Amino acid sequence: MSSLQGNLLVAQSGGPTPVINASLAGVIAEALNHEDDIPEIYGALNGIHGVLNENLIDLAAESQQTLRALHHTPGAALGTCRYKVKKAEDFDRILQVFEAHNIRYFHYIGGNDSQDTAAKIDALAKERGYELRVIGVPKTIDNDLPLTDHSPGFGSVAKHIALTVREMSLDNAAMGQNDFVSVLEVMGRNAGWLAASSVLAHRRDKSDDKQVRNTHYSCSAPHIVLLPEVPFNADNFIRRVEEVLKSSGHCFVVVSEGVQDEAGNYLGADTSSTDAFGHAVLGGAGESLRNLVEERFSGVKARASKLGIAQRAASHSASKTDVDEAFLCGSEAVKAAVAGESGKMVIITRSEKENYGVNTLLAPLSEIANGVKAFPDKWIGEDRMSIHPDFVRYALPLIQGELQLPYEQGLPRYAQLSAIRVQRRLEKFVSA
Repeated sequence: MSSLQGNLLVAQSGGPTPVINASLAGVIAEALNHEDDIPEIYGALNGIHGVLNENLIDLAAESQQTLRALHHTPGAALGTCRYKVKKAEDFDRILQVFEAHNIRYFHYIGGNDSQDTAAKIDALAKERGYELRVIGVPKTIDNDLPLTDHSPGFGSVAKHIALTVREMSLDNAAMGQNDFVSVLEVMGRNAGWLAASSVLAHRRDKSDDKQVRNTHYSCSAPHIVLLPEVPFNADNFIRRVEEVLKSSGHCFVVVSEGVQDEAGNYLGADTSSTDAFGHAVLGGAGESLRNLVEERFSGVKARASKLGIAQRAASHSASKTDVDEAFLCGSEAVKAAVAGESGKMVIITRSEKENYGVNTLLAPLSEIANGVKAFPDKWIGEDRMSIHPDFVRYALPLIQGELQLPYEQGLPRYAQLSAIRVQRRLEKFVSA
């Protein structure tokens, strides 16, 4: 395909991750290598909202020090949103903004719903005859994007959850005298990857650390893991809690926020309200289990904790592997667009070599948008409340390595964009 000269626009969408800004850094760094094709590099503030409202900033003007600091900065440096583009006037406005600023390269860093938006923008540009190259950059802590082996963001949150479980379990073990149940609720609406990652906290024989062979699971936490893929049965759960309490000093339960009972009802969720994409507002599964335990057991103390947004903002415990792969995905998205690709998202594949490594490929946005990659049934234990060791083999490489954060007065120093505004060229947009 012939070369295309025009400006690049990048935006971030959905819930932030510990490494979403590393992907942004990858986009910017690679775009700077193509100044003949990409004279200007812009960022849209607050995702697609920034495009609609023409709130753009000049990313090429940011210092190299700031761009380096993006690697370890949590949150979304450009700001994010949860907005589903549906109206025809919204799509018309997006193309008007692109035309006004000669945007020829668009990269949306986001998950399932975000890639649906990217796919629709790509299709509209083709329909209108506007030459535009759209390449999505994967992002989700839930690890539920289809086709990719794993998603940037998952490894770091998996590491943080495992670390939290290991530390909390030591506290619980000190307090428990066969009468203490601790419930930790983690994110995961439709897929249980994050809840499953808690088993990385299990103690293993040191001789097996490299290849996780003959994995030895002692009675270390978590003792019970509840996934959205498995309908919750209260009686089975209580029986298992009773077994653990008899054999251990305490029982540690990890539950995904998206767990449903056998009738399809979310545990403890507020189903009366929904988010911008029509999803039920979750959060309450942990408290629901705590109440159940205290109702069924006499003399047993139960406590519920909820990591909430802390799990996706914990860049201090980010995986270096995850950070490096997030940067790679951003960089490869720009390379693909410059090479003439469009309507696709970067995906990660594993190298077939003995040691862990990854390659990147492209997958059609139409096959990514709104899809969900469920936690594999083959990795769910026979009791449906435990995780098979094969998952550990899959997940352990993703949490390797630590970042050396710069500290100032005892706290990490994070990036802050100077956010130099790009001059508006259109009238203010008012959606009907």
